Amino acid sequence: MNKNEIGKFILRVVLGFIFFIHGLSKFQGGISNTAGFFDSLGIPGFMAYVVGMIELVGGIAVILGIGTKIVSVLFAIILLGAIFTAKLPAGLLGNGQMAGYELDLILLAASIYFVLAKESALSLENKFFQSKEI
Repeated sequence: MNKNEIGKFILRVVLGFIFFIHGLSKFQGGISNTAGFFDSLGIPGFMAYVVGMIELVGGIAVILGIGTKIVSVLFAIILLGAIFTAKLPAGLLGNGQMAGYELDLILLAASIYFVLAKESALSLENKFFQSKEI
């Protein structure tokens, strides 16, 4: 096991955990509130349920290392949507009333990394679904 694999594992677990917590908070705080916020941005309210489920279930999947590439693409789409629909007007660091997009930007970079990177040796996907070369 090399340092790069350990670093990739830590980054994957933290990325998954952050998305899981964000998804959980959407449902615990009342998903209808999030749907209303989406509506106020011009995004159909039902998308709050879609985003919440992707964050919740996708976060767990990424933590475990299952479907990391596919889920990371979905995370990147969500982050681009968040940056361009909600966060961009507040600026990188925010405007005092709303957070900026600095967190979204680093999460986007991490998501793109996992889209481009090879599967981690420290993932369930690698453990159970690795191809056997003959």
